Amino acid sequence: MFTPKTVKIENIAKNKQRVIKQLNNILSAKTRVYIDYANVRPWSEKLGWHIELRRLKQFLDSFDTIEAVNFYNGYLAGDERSEKEKTEAENNKYFLRTKPVKIMELSIDVSSILPDSTVLISQFIRRALLKKYEITTIEYLNERFKDMNKKGEYFIKDMKCNFDVEIGVDMLLDCERNSAETFILWSGDSDFADPIEKLMSAGKKVILFATVRKVSKELSTLVEKGLMIFDIQKIRDFICWKRELERKEDPR
Repeated sequence: MFTPKTVKIENIAKNKQRVIKQLNNILSAKTRVYIDYANVRPWSEKLGWHIELRRLKQFLDSFDTIEAVNFYNGYLAGDERSEKEKTEAENNKYFLRTKPVKIMELSIDVSSILPDSTVLISQFIRRALLKKYEITTIEYLNERFKDMNKKGEYFIKDMKCNFDVEIGVDMLLDCERNSAETFILWSGDSDFADPIEKLMSAGKKVILFATVRKVSKELSTLVEKGLMIFDIQKIRDFICWKRELERKEDPR
């Protein structure tokens, strides 16, 4: 049952009755939510708007069947954005799971490689695509590395923090404990195909909250087996940054 947590949510809901009815049907039983934030955050580039964690939690809390909202996100000490996200998740009473972001240094030193070598490039481009490149393209890319070396750049930093295993385990444990009948996953990552299939085999309802263009092929094929996909653009007005509310209309 939907009971708005704030006056703002109540006012928006008056113009979103069809969406609220759909969500009431989806969330009709005991529900748990799992947000893979590293996967969700980049969606803003495609959507053209950003998710505000406070408003998202207020909206989810408006459905009395949602018993827990799990939030998974890496933590980079001293980084302003990371510190802010961690504080917001804690202040808004998400069940936060975090771990340090791994920072890897990748060499781009071309001093000891041949002009047509793919040794360095293969760190950044998949081999299936590299095989399609002509030698001139490989040489061009290595020449750009050489330009960077001349400027004193011999390494680039890459950050990694993956929660696929943790989220999959948590969902399956909650299933085993019968903690929920409905599982809401905010992600479009193909790595979740196996745990989702296990949940559906156990008779659980699984819904992806995602933007359709960011759902992997592996997950899209599970729709035939019962997986539901809910387009988060339908709830944009409830969860996006306030200053973005008037930019464009979203589906109802």
